[in-house]
Amino acid sequence: MSSSLPSKDFEEGNAYDDDDEGQGRGLVSGENVLQKHVAFFDRNHDGFVYPWETFAGFRAIGAGYLLSLLSSFLINAALSRKTRSGKSLSLDSLMLPIEVKNIQFAKHGSDSGAYDSEGRFVPSKFERIFTQFARTHPDALTSDELSAMLKANREPQDYRGWVASLTEWKTLYMLCKDEQGLLRKETIRGVYDGSLFEQMERERSGAAKKKE
Repeated sequence: MSSSLPSKDFEEGNAYDDDDEGQGRGLVSGENVLQKHVAFFDRNHDGFVYPWETFAGFRAIGAGYLLSLLSSFLINAALSRKTRSGKSLSLDSLMLPIEVKNIQFAKHGSDSGAYDSEGRFVPSKFERIFTQFARTHPDALTSDELSAMLKANREPQDYRGWVASLTEWKTLYMLCKDEQGLLRKETIRGVYDGSLFEQMERERSGAAKKKE
């Protein structure tokens, strides 16, 4: 599946402020946008993401049944404990909930660095993705360029980080590349500010209604 997403919101600046370094538009400073990114999967808005909500979220953005099923288990198994540190073992913890307000504690290594340790957006790190790796088109990544970025971001012996980054970025590429096989800058920016998934769900819902 490929998806070419409209960029009206980005062009009008609805979700962004200018960053201080003139590196293009950044997100609202000081805001934990990583929470917004994860909150999409909190389908009942109770502050927790359970595996069945992760599954529903992946299905809502167009992921296949198998990918959604695998993601719901792997993501929650990897992140639940990190976002609930200090919580005693209970029946609820066995259901692998992710606590949205603590998602920054589950941030893994070998990533782009576009989120800092507090879950805030770092504009210069985001722009680095394209200045360093976008060789074919200045505002998009090819599959090979994406692979080169993942390799360059690897931290020594951080095998979990390698796998996490590979899975996240390759899934994003699979779901959101355009007809030319490019992962566009505005699409990636939408991932970081939490707006992309909601937009994809709206587009799929609208397309389904037109078929009725």
